[in-house]
Amino acid sequence: MTIAVYPGTFDPVHFGHLDIAKRAATIFEHVIIAVYDRPLKNLLFSTEERLAMMQETLGDMSNVEVDTYGGVTVEYLRNRGAQVIVRGLRVTYDFELEYQMALTNKKLANETVCLMTSLEHAFLSSSIVKEVAIAGGCVDEMVPPMVAKALVAKLQALGADGLSKVPLVSLRD
Repeated sequence: MTIAVYPGTFDPVHFGHLDIAKRAATIFEHVIIAVYDRPLKNLLFSTEERLAMMQETLGDMSNVEVDTYGGVTVEYLRNRGAQVIVRGLRVTYDFELEYQMALTNKKLANETVCLMTSLEHAFLSSSIVKEVAIAGGCVDEMVPPMVAKALVAKLQALGADGLSKVPLVSLRD
């Protein structure tokens, strides 16, 4: 059985992530969506919140599992018996970064399969979703309804002062 791992921060999960996950599930026998617990990024949602959002959005897919991990991605794959890393590509910048990561992962142990994001999601990143939400914009066409609600609740909980604690530094996620 071919097991693939789709690793990411998913802060928050958006329709582009779900597009890649669902398409990977049609290619591989088993797909593990691996929510990374210690990225070098400023996160809006905790690991548990990101895990719950991903589980709720993909819970109906029989060959998809959602998990968390820390450390080196290829070690996680090794521990799970996975052979392939799945990544999504949107723009040229993604290709350059993913190409470098794929070569590194191959050197360490695993192949990477990159899926091109569907055109309707090519503009999406978690940073863009957060930026629109922080500015009070509508994210309904970017994220599932429960994620939109979670964004509103999180931003309300942070309050006006807390928004300065959500630096948006990456267009890559």
